[in-house]
Amino acid sequence: MPATIDKTLVFLLALLAVLPPATSGGEKQLSVYAPVATYTIPVVERAGHEYVGVLELLEPLGRVSSDASGTRLKIRYNALDAEFEAGRSRSRIHGSDFTLAAPFLIENSRGLVPVASLAALLPRFLGAPVNFHEGARRLFIGELGIRPAFQVESSPQSRLLLNFSAPVNPTISTEPGKVRMVFKRDPVVSPGSQAISFENPIFTQATYSEANGVAEVDVAANIPLLATFSNNGKTITLSPAPTANSPAAAKASASSPPAAPAANPVPRLVAVVDPAHGGSERGAALTDQLAEKDVTLAFARLLRHELELRGFAVVLLRDNDTTVPLDQRAGAANAAKAAVYLGLHAASQGRGVNVYTALLPVEQAAKGPFHPWNSAQAPSLPLSRTVAAAIAAEIVKRQLPVREAPASLRPLNNLLMPAVGLELAPGANGISELGSATYQLQAASAVADALLAVRDHLVSPP
Repeated sequence: MPATIDKTLVFLLALLAVLPPATSGGEKQLSVYAPVATYTIPVVERAGHEYVGVLELLEPLGRVSSDASGTRLKIRYNALDAEFEAGRSRSRIHGSDFTLAAPFLIENSRGLVPVASLAALLPRFLGAPVNFHEGARRLFIGELGIRPAFQVESSPQSRLLLNFSAPVNPTISTEPGKVRMVFKRDPVVSPGSQAISFENPIFTQATYSEANGVAEVDVAANIPLLATFSNNGKTITLSPAPTANSPAAAKASASSPPAAPAANPVPRLVAVVDPAHGGSERGAALTDQLAEKDVTLAFARLLRHELELRGFAVVLLRDNDTTVPLDQRAGAANAAKAAVYLGLHAASQGRGVNVYTALLPVEQAAKGPFHPWNSAQAPSLPLSRTVAAAIAAEIVKRQLPVREAPASLRPLNNLLMPAVGLELAPGANGISELGSATYQLQAASAVADALLAVRDHLVSPP
């Protein structure tokens, strides 16, 4: 849906302001893979030990509050209490003593725990098993792990299929004799061997490695390769690149019938998920202890996970407690060339889920390719209503009340792609359910299923 509007500069500035900076190769990081979130946090070295921020580690996984007093830091995670003291290895978690591998540190009100203790420390908080690849700084919570399986096909042309149990989205690069796939967010684990050899004239070996929070699969070959996605992102196919001067390609064409054209890869559509409020903007006070900004962020992380499972690439406009102005949210979503935008809210009144589309103000007509900022949504509004109807239908299947309506809810009217606002209201058990991951997941899975059902209607802008 090509369109240009009169705030292009805002788009670019907003993208720089909202999206996180790339991690340089020299920065240490820890990747955490959990059913509710996948994220990375920085690792620092102190006195020969690696440390991470304990609040940064826990916040994406549940409700966290803290109280720092002098050298002591008290943490409440969901209904569990813990206490740490700077300079001491002994801590207390849920009424029991726990000894850290190195002294607890407090720097600028930030509590630091040693990385070497995470495998034993996190189960005390989470009550779930943890698999920690300490040398690679990759931490898996629960029974997570996507293991690749390799399949070589020789007819009608040689190609190597990497089949995954869930959609993946690696960064793929090629160099002479090698294809490199780097998995930054996917919980890809070893296929069982660090190196696999192939008895094939084109593909020689696949190697698996992991370090500094990422996994990598390299495939060595004798000719240039082309990578394509299929099966909703669960299969990566490596095949000879269509190079007219390739000796191997010429030999194959002389001795074999023409190969069938490769299937078109399924595009990885981008969905922008925007948890409302954040930072100094708390949103509605849902209860004395529960702010709207906390519910929307938790809901957003669950929704991201559900969408990624269904093959979408997800941009989360706020993944921590920061303030993001509305124009920056719209600008970042537009600059991301997303196929759909989902703005998340929460309310203490009503029941179930409210689904909103833009209520556009009266604006002057578009001038050529330019659209007024406050009615940029106009060309996409019919498709927005289709998406909203699909979401409402899936929510009804979950036996949750739902209401569809247009609303003057920014930044819906500033967006170039189909855009829907979702307001999570209390469930059958009352307002306490707003903070329940089970209740939020029920709504998140409905939204993700709806987008999967209408994905053929969604097209990312060029």
